[in-house]
Amino acid sequence: MRFQQGENQSLLQSALAQSIRLPHSCCNGTCRTCMCKLDAGAIAYQIEWPGLTREEKEEGWILPCVAQAESDLVIDVPDAIDLKK
Repeated sequence: MRFQQGENQSLLQSALAQSIRLPHSCCNGTCRTCMCKLDAGAIAYQIEWPGLTREEKEEGWILPCVAQAESDLVIDVPDAIDLKK
């Protein structure tokens, strides 16, 4: 599935706006429901979120609910659903 990063939106907000449902709950970086693997690309957080340990970040785990793309990305989200189909 492909989607475009919306201006001033998190990855989660951008996906939802384009009818792609990613797992989520709190939408503030703490519950870890949206946690997924970044396979390629770069993301940024506006602040240091408590939902990931240093080790998880080093392993490539991200929180799409509070992350913004800095480049084209490949993320591994097995439970994503394309609502347009």
